[in-house]
Amino acid sequence: MRRNIKFRLIFLISAIISYALGFQLLPDSLDGSNRQLIVSAFSILYFCVLPVIYWYCIIKVGEQKLWKMLLIFSLSSLMARFSFPAEIASYFEFIAWLRYPIIAILLVIELFLMVSIIKALWQARNLSGDPRIHILDTFQEEDDKKRSLALVLASEPASWYYATPYLSRNHVGAITKLKLRSAARWHWFMMTLGTLVMAALAYVIISSWSELVAIIVASITGYGVIMLAANYRISRHYSIYGHQDKLVINNSVWGFMSINLEDIANVELGSYPRKSDKQGLHFGYGNTSNTKLSFSKPQTYFGGMGQLSERVDVIDMHVSDPQVLAAYIQEYGENISAQDDDSQRQMHDCETACEPGDFPAQADSGI
Repeated sequence: MRRNIKFRLIFLISAIISYALGFQLLPDSLDGSNRQLIVSAFSILYFCVLPVIYWYCIIKVGEQKLWKMLLIFSLSSLMARFSFPAEIASYFEFIAWLRYPIIAILLVIELFLMVSIIKALWQARNLSGDPRIHILDTFQEEDDKKRSLALVLASEPASWYYATPYLSRNHVGAITKLKLRSAARWHWFMMTLGTLVMAALAYVIISSWSELVAIIVASITGYGVIMLAANYRISRHYSIYGHQDKLVINNSVWGFMSINLEDIANVELGSYPRKSDKQGLHFGYGNTSNTKLSFSKPQTYFGGMGQLSERVDVIDMHVSDPQVLAAYIQEYGENISAQDDDSQRQMHDCETACEPGDFPAQADSGI
Protein backbone atom coordinates (compact mmCIF):
# COMPACT_ATOMS: atom_id res chain seq x y z
CA MET A 1 0.00 0.00 0.00
CA ARG A 2 1.35 3.39 -1.01
CA ARG A 3 2.24 5.88 1.71
CA ASN A 4 -0.35 8.54 0.90
CA ILE A 5 -3.17 5.98 0.68
CA LYS A 6 -2.08 4.48 3.99
CA PHE A 7 -2.23 7.85 5.72
CA ARG A 8 -5.62 8.67 4.22
CA LEU A 9 -6.92 5.43 5.71
CA ILE A 10 -5.32 6.32 9.05
CA PHE A 11 -7.21 9.61 9.12
CA LEU A 12 -10.48 8.02 7.99
CA ILE A 13 -10.32 5.34 10.67
CA SER A 14 -9.35 7.92 13.32
CA ALA A 15 -12.29 10.15 12.39
CA ILE A 16 -14.80 7.29 12.39
CA ILE A 17 -13.64 6.03 15.79
CA SER A 18 -13.56 9.54 17.30
CA TYR A 19 -17.05 10.54 16.17
CA ALA A 20 -18.51 7.13 17.02
CA LEU A 21 -17.10 7.36 20.56
CA GLY A 22 -18.48 10.89 20.82
CA PHE A 23 -22.02 9.76 20.04
CA GLN A 24 -21.69 6.87 22.49
CA LEU A 25 -19.90 8.49 25.47
CA LEU A 26 -20.84 12.17 25.46
CA PRO A 27 -23.52 12.95 28.11
CA ASP A 28 -26.89 14.52 27.35
CA SER A 29 -26.24 17.40 29.76
CA LEU A 30 -23.45 18.93 31.84
CA ASP A 31 -25.12 18.10 35.17
CA GLY A 32 -23.19 15.52 37.15
CA SER A 33 -19.64 14.70 38.09
CA ASN A 34 -16.93 14.29 35.46
CA ARG A 35 -19.31 15.25 32.64
CA GLN A 36 -17.56 18.54 31.98
CA LEU A 37 -14.26 16.69 31.86
CA ILE A 38 -15.63 14.26 29.28
CA VAL A 39 -16.95 17.12 27.15
CA SER A 40 -13.61 18.93 27.39
CA ALA A 41 -11.74 15.80 26.33
CA PHE A 42 -13.96 15.32 23.27
CA SER A 43 -13.69 19.02 22.42
CA ILE A 44 -9.92 18.64 22.29
CA LEU A 45 -10.34 15.46 20.24
CA TYR A 46 -12.75 17.07 17.74
CA PHE A 47 -11.06 20.43 17.27
CA CYS A 48 -7.38 19.81 18.07
CA VAL A 49 -6.40 16.17 17.66
CA LEU A 50 -8.40 15.36 14.50
CA PRO A 51 -7.35 18.59 12.69
CA VAL A 52 -3.71 17.81 13.48
CA ILE A 53 -4.14 14.26 12.14
CA TYR A 54 -5.90 15.65 9.07
CA TRP A 55 -3.14 18.19 8.49
CA TYR A 56 -0.39 15.58 8.64
CA CYS A 57 -2.14 12.71 6.83
CA ILE A 58 -3.97 14.68 4.13
CA ILE A 59 -2.33 18.09 3.78
CA LYS A 60 1.33 17.25 4.42
CA VAL A 61 1.64 13.62 3.27
CA GLY A 62 -1.10 13.86 0.64
CA GLU A 63 0.25 17.22 -0.61
CA GLN A 64 -3.17 18.88 -0.57
CA LYS A 65 -3.98 22.58 -0.28
CA LEU A 66 -4.08 24.13 3.19
CA TRP A 67 -7.56 25.61 2.66
CA LYS A 68 -8.96 22.08 2.88
CA MET A 69 -8.47 22.28 6.65
CA LEU A 70 -11.87 23.99 6.60
CA LEU A 71 -13.39 20.61 5.79
CA ILE A 72 -12.33 18.94 9.03
CA PHE A 73 -13.35 21.92 11.17
CA SER A 74 -16.76 22.01 9.45
CA LEU A 75 -17.20 18.28 9.92
CA SER A 76 -16.24 18.46 13.61
CA SER A 77 -18.66 21.36 14.13
CA LEU A 78 -21.44 19.33 12.53
CA MET A 79 -20.69 16.31 14.72
CA ALA A 80 -20.54 18.55 17.81
CA ARG A 81 -23.98 19.95 16.93
CA PHE A 82 -25.54 16.48 17.18
CA SER A 83 -23.37 14.77 19.82
CA PHE A 84 -22.51 17.42 22.44
CA PRO A 85 -24.78 18.20 25.42
CA ALA A 86 -27.64 20.61 24.68
CA GLU A 87 -26.00 23.46 26.59
CA ILE A 88 -22.98 23.40 24.27
CA ALA A 89 -24.59 22.05 21.09
CA SER A 90 -26.61 25.27 20.83
CA TYR A 91 -23.39 27.15 20.09
CA PHE A 92 -23.03 25.05 16.93
CA GLU A 93 -26.55 25.92 15.78
CA PHE A 94 -25.00 28.01 13.01
CA ILE A 95 -24.31 24.73 11.22
CA ALA A 96 -28.06 24.09 11.12
CA TRP A 97 -28.72 27.62 9.79
CA LEU A 98 -26.05 27.20 7.18
CA ARG A 99 -27.94 24.32 5.65
CA TYR A 100 -30.31 26.69 3.83
CA PRO A 101 -27.66 28.63 1.86
CA ILE A 102 -25.78 25.36 1.35
CA ILE A 103 -28.89 23.73 -0.11
CA ALA A 104 -29.43 26.76 -2.35
CA ILE A 105 -25.82 26.62 -3.55
CA LEU A 106 -26.09 22.88 -4.17
CA LEU A 107 -29.25 23.37 -6.23
CA VAL A 108 -27.49 25.99 -8.36
CA ILE A 109 -24.50 23.66 -8.77
CA GLU A 110 -26.81 20.76 -9.69
CA LEU A 111 -28.52 22.90 -12.33
CA PHE A 112 -25.14 24.03 -13.66
CA LEU A 113 -23.96 20.41 -13.71
CA MET A 114 -27.00 19.29 -15.66
CA VAL A 115 -26.46 21.99 -18.27
CA SER A 116 -22.72 21.24 -18.40
CA ILE A 117 -23.31 17.51 -18.72
CA ILE A 118 -25.83 17.87 -21.54
CA LYS A 119 -23.58 20.34 -23.34
CA ALA A 120 -20.49 18.19 -22.82
CA LEU A 121 -22.29 15.05 -23.98
CA TRP A 122 -23.39 16.82 -27.14
CA GLN A 123 -19.87 18.03 -27.85
CA ALA A 124 -18.42 14.59 -27.02
CA ARG A 125 -20.06 13.02 -30.06
CA ASN A 126 -17.19 14.29 -32.25
CA LEU A 127 -14.31 14.00 -29.77
CA SER A 128 -11.45 11.66 -30.56
CA GLY A 129 -10.41 11.17 -26.95
CA ASP A 130 -11.26 11.31 -23.29
CA PRO A 131 -13.21 14.49 -22.35
CA ARG A 132 -11.01 14.74 -19.23
CA ILE A 133 -7.92 14.98 -21.43
CA HIS A 134 -9.48 17.79 -23.44
CA ILE A 135 -10.37 19.57 -20.19
CA LEU A 136 -6.81 19.01 -18.94
CA ASP A 137 -5.37 20.48 -22.14
CA THR A 138 -7.67 23.48 -21.76
CA PHE A 139 -6.88 24.15 -18.11
CA GLN A 140 -3.25 23.05 -17.99
CA GLU A 141 -2.08 26.60 -17.28
CA GLU A 142 -4.74 27.26 -14.64
CA ASP A 143 -4.35 26.94 -10.88
CA ASP A 144 -4.95 23.61 -9.17
CA LYS A 145 -8.33 24.60 -7.75
CA LYS A 146 -9.81 25.56 -11.11
CA ARG A 147 -8.32 22.50 -12.80
CA SER A 148 -9.68 20.25 -10.03
CA LEU A 149 -13.19 21.66 -10.47
CA ALA A 150 -12.91 21.27 -14.24
CA LEU A 151 -11.99 17.60 -13.85
CA VAL A 152 -14.99 17.06 -11.55
CA LEU A 153 -17.27 18.48 -14.23
CA ALA A 154 -15.55 16.37 -16.90
CA SER A 155 -15.85 13.08 -15.01
CA GLU A 156 -19.58 12.72 -15.64
CA PRO A 157 -19.49 13.17 -19.43
CA ALA A 158 -16.35 11.03 -19.49
CA SER A 159 -18.30 8.19 -17.87
CA TRP A 160 -21.06 8.44 -20.46
CA TYR A 161 -18.50 8.86 -23.23
CA TYR A 162 -16.77 5.58 -22.41
CA ALA A 163 -19.87 3.68 -21.32
CA THR A 164 -21.59 4.35 -24.66
CA PRO A 165 -19.82 2.77 -27.66
CA TYR A 166 -21.47 5.25 -30.05
CA LEU A 167 -19.99 8.29 -28.27
CA SER A 168 -16.50 6.76 -28.14
CA ARG A 169 -16.56 5.48 -31.70
CA ASN A 170 -13.99 8.09 -32.81
CA HIS A 171 -11.56 7.30 -29.98
CA VAL A 172 -8.02 6.55 -31.10
CA GLY A 173 -6.90 2.96 -30.79
CA ALA A 174 -4.88 1.68 -27.86
CA ILE A 175 -1.12 1.23 -28.14
CA THR A 176 -1.25 -1.68 -25.72
CA LYS A 177 -3.22 -2.57 -22.59
CA LEU A 178 -2.66 -2.50 -18.88
CA LYS A 179 -3.25 -5.80 -17.13
CA LEU A 180 -6.30 -4.77 -15.09
CA ARG A 181 -8.85 -7.02 -13.39
CA SER A 182 -11.54 -4.48 -14.28
CA ALA A 183 -11.01 -5.41 -17.95
CA ALA A 184 -12.55 -8.85 -17.34
CA ARG A 185 -16.24 -9.38 -18.13
CA TRP A 186 -16.79 -11.32 -14.93
CA HIS A 187 -15.49 -8.37 -12.92
CA TRP A 188 -17.88 -5.98 -14.67
CA PHE A 189 -20.80 -8.39 -14.20
CA MET A 190 -20.15 -8.96 -10.50
CA MET A 191 -19.68 -5.25 -9.78
CA THR A 192 -22.85 -4.34 -11.69
CA LEU A 193 -24.84 -7.06 -9.94
CA GLY A 194 -23.53 -5.92 -6.56
CA THR A 195 -24.48 -2.30 -7.31
CA LEU A 196 -28.04 -3.24 -8.28
CA VAL A 197 -28.38 -5.40 -5.16
CA MET A 198 -27.15 -2.52 -2.99
CA ALA A 199 -29.67 -0.19 -4.64
CA ALA A 200 -32.49 -2.63 -3.96
CA LEU A 201 -31.41 -3.14 -0.34
CA ALA A 202 -31.14 0.62 0.19
CA TYR A 203 -34.70 1.06 -1.03
CA VAL A 204 -36.06 -1.76 1.15
CA ILE A 205 -34.27 -0.54 4.29
CA ILE A 206 -35.03 3.18 3.90
CA SER A 207 -38.57 2.96 2.45
CA SER A 208 -40.08 2.18 5.86
CA TRP A 209 -38.73 5.53 7.08
CA SER A 210 -39.16 7.68 3.96
CA GLU A 211 -40.30 6.62 0.51
CA LEU A 212 -38.82 9.71 -1.15
CA VAL A 213 -35.39 9.32 0.48
CA ALA A 214 -35.42 5.62 -0.42
CA ILE A 215 -36.04 6.40 -4.09
CA ILE A 216 -33.30 9.06 -4.13
CA VAL A 217 -30.69 6.83 -2.44
CA ALA A 218 -31.58 3.79 -4.59
CA SER A 219 -31.44 5.89 -7.76
CA ILE A 220 -28.05 7.37 -6.90
CA THR A 221 -26.70 3.91 -6.04
CA GLY A 222 -28.11 2.32 -9.18
CA TYR A 223 -26.72 5.15 -11.31
CA GLY A 224 -23.28 3.73 -10.54
CA VAL A 225 -23.77 1.13 -13.31
CA ILE A 226 -22.87 3.85 -15.85
CA MET A 227 -19.51 4.40 -14.23
CA LEU A 228 -18.96 0.64 -13.94
CA ALA A 229 -19.61 0.25 -17.67
CA ALA A 230 -17.14 3.07 -18.37
CA ASN A 231 -14.64 1.46 -16.02
CA TYR A 232 -14.90 -1.83 -17.92
CA ARG A 233 -14.58 -0.31 -21.40
CA ILE A 234 -11.67 1.96 -20.43
CA SER A 235 -9.78 -0.94 -18.86
CA ARG A 236 -10.45 -3.26 -21.79
CA HIS A 237 -9.99 -0.95 -24.77
CA TYR A 238 -8.41 2.40 -23.83
CA SER A 239 -5.96 1.91 -20.96
CA ILE A 240 -2.89 3.17 -22.90
CA TYR A 241 -3.12 5.32 -26.02
CA GLY A 242 -1.52 8.30 -27.73
CA HIS A 243 -3.16 11.73 -27.82
CA GLN A 244 -1.32 14.28 -29.98
CA ASP A 245 2.12 14.57 -28.33
CA LYS A 246 1.05 12.84 -25.10
CA LEU A 247 0.89 9.33 -23.73
CA VAL A 248 -2.37 8.77 -21.85
CA ILE A 249 -2.54 6.04 -19.19
CA ASN A 250 -5.93 5.16 -17.73
CA ASN A 251 -5.69 3.22 -14.49
CA SER A 252 -9.35 2.22 -14.98
CA VAL A 253 -11.83 5.09 -14.60
CA TRP A 254 -10.54 6.15 -11.18
CA GLY A 255 -7.17 7.61 -12.18
CA PHE A 256 -5.25 8.72 -15.25
CA MET A 257 -2.07 10.38 -16.46
CA SER A 258 -1.39 12.55 -19.49
CA ILE A 259 2.37 12.40 -20.04
CA ASN A 260 4.30 14.59 -22.46
CA LEU A 261 6.16 12.12 -24.65
CA GLU A 262 9.17 14.40 -24.85
CA ASP A 263 9.39 14.28 -21.03
CA ILE A 264 9.91 10.50 -21.02
CA ALA A 265 13.62 10.19 -20.32
CA ASN A 266 13.91 6.41 -20.33
CA VAL A 267 11.90 3.24 -21.00
CA GLU A 268 13.04 0.04 -19.29
CA LEU A 269 11.69 -3.44 -19.95
CA GLY A 270 12.18 -6.27 -17.51
CA SER A 271 10.81 -7.66 -14.26
CA TYR A 272 10.41 -5.22 -11.39
CA PRO A 273 9.18 -6.63 -8.04
CA ARG A 274 6.78 -4.21 -6.40
CA LYS A 275 7.65 -5.28 -2.86
CA SER A 276 11.00 -3.53 -3.24
CA ASP A 277 9.26 -0.21 -3.96
CA LYS A 278 6.03 -0.06 -1.97
CA GLN A 279 5.83 3.74 -2.26
CA GLY A 280 6.07 3.79 -6.06
CA LEU A 281 3.20 4.29 -8.48
CA HIS A 282 2.25 0.92 -9.98
CA PHE A 283 -0.31 0.27 -12.73
CA GLY A 284 -1.80 -3.14 -13.42
CA TYR A 285 -2.24 -6.10 -11.09
CA GLY A 286 0.41 -8.58 -9.99
CA ASN A 287 3.51 -8.65 -7.83
CA THR A 288 5.80 -7.50 -10.64
CA SER A 289 5.80 -4.96 -13.44
CA ASN A 290 7.35 -5.39 -16.89
CA THR A 291 7.72 -1.72 -17.94
CA LYS A 292 9.25 1.26 -16.16
CA LEU A 293 9.03 4.86 -17.36
CA SER A 294 11.37 7.57 -16.05
CA PHE A 295 10.65 11.24 -16.63
CA SER A 296 12.94 14.21 -17.16
CA LYS A 297 10.48 16.37 -15.19
CA PRO A 298 7.73 15.35 -12.72
CA GLN A 299 4.40 14.28 -14.20
CA THR A 300 0.99 14.47 -12.50
CA TYR A 301 -1.18 11.46 -11.71
CA PHE A 302 -4.84 12.35 -11.19
CA GLY A 303 -6.33 9.78 -8.83
CA GLY A 304 -9.77 9.70 -7.25
CA MET A 305 -11.37 10.75 -10.54
CA GLY A 306 -9.01 13.69 -10.79
CA GLN A 307 -9.26 14.97 -7.22
CA LEU A 308 -6.24 13.28 -5.63
CA SER A 309 -3.27 14.45 -7.67
CA GLU A 310 0.37 13.65 -7.01
CA ARG A 311 3.65 14.33 -8.79
CA VAL A 312 5.86 11.40 -9.78
CA ASP A 313 9.24 10.97 -11.44
CA VAL A 314 8.98 7.23 -12.16
CA ILE A 315 6.12 4.80 -12.75
CA ASP A 316 6.06 1.09 -13.49
CA MET A 317 3.35 -0.88 -15.24
CA HIS A 318 2.26 -4.39 -16.06
CA VAL A 319 1.24 -4.18 -19.72
CA SER A 320 0.24 -6.86 -22.21
CA ASP A 321 2.84 -5.94 -24.85
CA PRO A 322 5.71 -3.83 -23.47
CA GLN A 323 7.72 -4.02 -26.70
CA VAL A 324 4.99 -2.21 -28.63
CA LEU A 325 4.85 0.57 -26.05
CA ALA A 326 8.64 0.97 -26.05
CA ALA A 327 8.69 1.07 -29.86
CA TYR A 328 5.96 3.75 -29.89
CA ILE A 329 7.88 5.99 -27.49
CA GLN A 330 11.17 5.38 -29.32
CA GLU A 331 9.58 6.19 -32.68
CA TYR A 332 8.26 9.47 -31.31
CA GLY A 333 11.72 10.36 -29.99
CA GLU A 334 13.30 9.56 -33.36
CA ASN A 335 10.75 11.72 -35.17
CA ILE A 336 11.43 14.62 -32.82
CA SER A 337 15.18 14.21 -33.33
CA ALA A 338 14.72 14.13 -37.09
CA GLN A 339 12.63 17.30 -36.98
CA ASP A 340 15.28 19.01 -34.84
CA ASP A 341 17.99 17.94 -37.30
CA ASP A 342 15.97 19.30 -40.23
CA SER A 343 15.44 22.60 -38.41
CA GLN A 344 19.15 22.91 -37.62
CA ARG A 345 20.07 22.02 -41.21
CA GLN A 346 17.71 24.66 -42.58
CA MET A 347 19.14 27.26 -40.22
CA HIS A 348 22.68 26.30 -41.23
CA ASP A 349 21.83 26.48 -44.95
CA CYS A 350 20.28 29.89 -44.43
CA GLU A 351 23.29 31.18 -42.52
CA THR A 352 25.62 29.85 -45.22
CA ALA A 353 23.65 31.20 -48.17
CA CYS A 354 22.73 34.55 -46.69
CA GLU A 355 26.09 36.25 -46.15
CA PRO A 356 26.05 39.97 -45.29
CA GLY A 357 27.81 40.86 -48.54
CA ASP A 358 25.04 39.17 -50.52
CA PHE A 359 22.62 41.93 -49.63
CA PRO A 360 22.77 45.22 -51.53
CA ALA A 361 23.74 48.28 -49.57
CA GLN A 362 20.73 50.35 -48.67
CA ALA A 363 20.61 54.10 -48.80
CA ASP A 364 20.58 56.05 -45.61
CA SER A 365 16.99 56.93 -44.85
CA GLY A 366 17.98 59.82 -42.69
CA ILE A 367 16.04 58.56 -39.71
